[in-house]
Amino acid sequence: MSASRHDRHPLGVPAAELSDAELERELAITHERRHETFLRGTAHALSTHTRRMFELELEYLARFPDRVSDDAQKLSGER
Repeated sequence: MSASRHDRHPLGVPAAELSDAELERELAITHERRHETFLRGTAHALSTHTRRMFELELEYLARFPDRVSDDAQKLSGER
């Protein structure tokens, strides 16, 4: 039995392996849950959430540079 994509990555499917639609959906869900995690999550949950959100955001910026402002690209380290 082969491992699922989720089993190979502790934060879910690696962002680079998501389809464009999956990436957009995962990013939207992660942003929706951010405030609740910040207010009520443990330090570990917040840290995990932050890592996943950052991974998804960087992948989004890499795939869709024309969809974000120049200021957002500066935040990601692009020039």
